[in-house]
Amino acid sequence: MGSPGPTSTEEASRIGESKNAPHGQGEYDVYSTFQSHEPEFDYLKSLEIEEKINKIKWLPQQNAAHSLLSTNDKTIKLWKITERDKRPEGYNLKDEEGKLKDLSTVTSLQVPVLKPMDLMVEVSPRRIFANGHTYHINSISVNSDCETYMSADDLRINLWHLAITDRSFNIVDIKPANMEDLTEVITASEFHPHHCNLFVYSSSKGSLRLCDMRAAALCDKHSKLFEEPEDPSNRSFFSEIISSVSDVKFSHSGRYMLTRDYLTVKVWDLNMEARPIETYQVHDYLRSKLCSLYESDCIFDKFECAWNGSDSVIMTGAYNNFFRMFDRNTKRDVTLEASRESSKPRAVLKPRRVCVGGKRRRDDISVDSLDFTKKILHTAWHPAENIIAIAATNNLYIFQDKVNSDMH
Repeated sequence: MGSPGPTSTEEASRIGESKNAPHGQGEYDVYSTFQSHEPEFDYLKSLEIEEKINKIKWLPQQNAAHSLLSTNDKTIKLWKITERDKRPEGYNLKDEEGKLKDLSTVTSLQVPVLKPMDLMVEVSPRRIFANGHTYHINSISVNSDCETYMSADDLRINLWHLAITDRSFNIVDIKPANMEDLTEVITASEFHPHHCNLFVYSSSKGSLRLCDMRAAALCDKHSKLFEEPEDPSNRSFFSEIISSVSDVKFSHSGRYMLTRDYLTVKVWDLNMEARPIETYQVHDYLRSKLCSLYESDCIFDKFECAWNGSDSVIMTGAYNNFFRMFDRNTKRDVTLEASRESSKPRAVLKPRRVCVGGKRRRDDISVDSLDFTKKILHTAWHPAENIIAIAATNNLYIFQDKVNSDMH
């Protein structure tokens, strides 16, 4: 299952069904926990580098082991996760404690055997990719060639080979000669799921640039620019802030891109640059509260978005531990809540509704009583099944779709 996003300085992988449970009645438990990064100090810049993880990306599985990339602001690490449930016994040259025997005492030879043991999960660092970024890393993406990946900070995108740690290739550099001329920064980037030469990056001005690495070594000139013209009637002091793209995801088919800005999620067709083909309002009721959200810095929150396995439903987070789902075929949407009550086994999630003044139904929540400290920034959808992971502050919720669900 793809990672729902980092919620602490440690990473926890999770396993699904317990061995005795029937398929679809999963009991989840912590599979492995390990410290990914430690606090560091940059003495040249007198800057403390937090251990906080910014992104986690799984690599396609090549063998029995799992591999993942994790990054904080400056350093990317490649980890290998392996399982051991058997141990060898019956060595000829070692005793039970592992010490070498006196060879003169060995009078016969035996074939060592593998005996079952309690499952052990071993995590080992395979590579450390450091010193590639001057600014804070905001995204990493593994290429479909399974050999390279890219990392992006505010002004540059670097291409790395998974086997080479001491150098990377700069493929995008938007840093102006004079920093006073800086008008936008890179906010997210992702490789195309099928074409290893294509990638997209988003900007704080709400634009998307599709780049082709076959065209030039430095992709400062994009192949396509996706940008929606601004409606002059909606222009305000906050327009540029709320139009900043916080996440971009290619669909599994590779035909569409999904972007999230502060108030909306948009679906773009790679063949149409002029405007998105679909726009969904996530929490339009906050439009009247942008001033207070700006003062509390909530307006700068970076929400992620996710596709389901068939690209027919999209999901993204909101405030008050709410998350939103939009069915692209039926055009229906639903607001659900990740809470302790809803996470009881076999509990059914009830749709929630936020009202803005006027008549209130019994279960409605007033926009004035929303808790802006409870926010769902990270979400993930199982690539093949209707299982979702929701990271709400320091809790990870995993929900499974019931059979014959109306929504999915």
